[in-house]
Amino acid sequence: MEADFVIIGSGSAGSALAYRLSENGKHSVIVIEFGGSDIGPFIQMPAALSFPMNMATYDWGFASEPEPHLGGRSLVTPRGKVIGGSSSINGMVYVRGHARDFDHWAESGARGWAFADVLPYFKRMENAHFHENGGGGENGWRGTDGPLHVQRGSRKNPLFHAFVEAGSQAGFQVTEDYNGEKQEGFGAMEQTIYRGRRWSAANAYLKPALNRQNVRLVRGLARKVVIENGRATGVEVATGGRIRVARARREVIISASSINSPKLLMLSGIGPAAHLKERGVTVIADRPGVGQNLQDHLEVYIQQECIQPITLYSKLNLFSKARIGAQWLFFKTGDGATNHFESAAFVRSKPGVEYPDIQYHFLPVAIRYDGKAAAESHGFQAHVGPMRSKSRGSVTLRSADPKEKPVIRFNYMSHPDDWADFRHCVRLTREIFGQAAFDPYRGREIQPGADVQSDEEIDDFIRAHVESAFHPCGTAKMGSVDDPMAVVDPECRVIGVEGLRVADSSIFPRITNGNLNGPSMMVGEKAADHILGVDPLLRSNQEPWVNPRWRVSDR
Repeated sequence: MEADFVIIGSGSAGSALAYRLSENGKHSVIVIEFGGSDIGPFIQMPAALSFPMNMATYDWGFASEPEPHLGGRSLVTPRGKVIGGSSSINGMVYVRGHARDFDHWAESGARGWAFADVLPYFKRMENAHFHENGGGGENGWRGTDGPLHVQRGSRKNPLFHAFVEAGSQAGFQVTEDYNGEKQEGFGAMEQTIYRGRRWSAANAYLKPALNRQNVRLVRGLARKVVIENGRATGVEVATGGRIRVARARREVIISASSINSPKLLMLSGIGPAAHLKERGVTVIADRPGVGQNLQDHLEVYIQQECIQPITLYSKLNLFSKARIGAQWLFFKTGDGATNHFESAAFVRSKPGVEYPDIQYHFLPVAIRYDGKAAAESHGFQAHVGPMRSKSRGSVTLRSADPKEKPVIRFNYMSHPDDWADFRHCVRLTREIFGQAAFDPYRGREIQPGADVQSDEEIDDFIRAHVESAFHPCGTAKMGSVDDPMAVVDPECRVIGVEGLRVADSSIFPRITNGNLNGPSMMVGEKAADHILGVDPLLRSNQEPWVNPRWRVSDR
């Protein structure tokens, strides 16, 4: 129970850290993970994505406190309790984020994390397979020999192409690669799927690392970081029916998610002093930003009936599911080998917005993300939501008991701009679905329904039906040591404690454009170089595409 580095959490960032910190063979690594194995079809079959995030075996079972601006609804907050963390239960969508997201990080105090700094790490981790499925991707913008396999779906269903064409007809851009030079536009969506299987951080990073003699996985609940004379020296772990300490000769790295990482910091005495004292925790470092700055993406599902029997609705019966499962089990092909998110879009909501602030996922079936409440007919839907809400929430301790779930308050829709932004998303999606490209397929509007038109009616729909996109972040934000709300410095070191770092989506100063699995792995990649004290990868000189007309009244 002693190593050079002790990592808490085997998720997107933690797995990448284990791989890179052990790569040169000079350092030993212990990875602490409470969850168990990812073996089995519920995780490995891409089309079964709705199962693991709703299974107590794989999910921590978090939920928000009743949200006052959503009529008191409590929204689920799935977080992976399994090797690979949330990358083992997510929707397998791969998005880097927009270049300006990372420039904003640097401008807000996270020096060295601008787009030019992080692009080389994205490329180092990627193994892109675009030409296998019809092309796409530009030379020099994507990695091709990293551990993370990224592919595009076959887009055999004509609805995927109708969505992109409808976006173009509505006056929006089309992009060949939203993860390359140009994020803005409609185009193919990317997936962390390889040879028909989910390609999680466990498959990409952790399992290869565990094949090395210098990496060990310890199953157990991390209770707190042991801090002696202002320095982190280990982690207290409940394992095998007793409490032990995993000693770190060099450093402890917390990579336990944007929910569990701030919880662990606070249990260890690092956080808002008044709150820690209220919970009976001895204060070691008064960092008021721990647990604050919580952000997420919300989305609504705009559903349309399809008048042609070409959607996944015909595959929802038991016989079809059995056939799909058998084909996947024996051959890793067919409808079981994709997440069915194969077209997407990133668009600007209005003139004067510098870069896209709305994301679309398109799905050729009318069904909830969790697999429930399928429409009783053929249909298609767009998941749509704003990317940069001004609402902020928090994660706090319920008690000093490590087994207790934390208190999660997102304060969803607490900023008035959120309501205007979502109304626009609803009306814009109707406009896109109303384009000629959908004429051969479009039936009645299933949700919200044609009778929902006024601001008040749309607000009622949003209040009742908006869902989390499951992208929580920001609860241990990275920034300048002079920023009283910063928790870690630009090298991911916890301010006020030696030998302790945080590396996961907790440290995001502001949420990125799109799904967070990709940037979370990038954080693990880049943090490893900071921890090892090696020179960072050379900054990129590639210039991302900027809409030349973003200041004028066009789309």
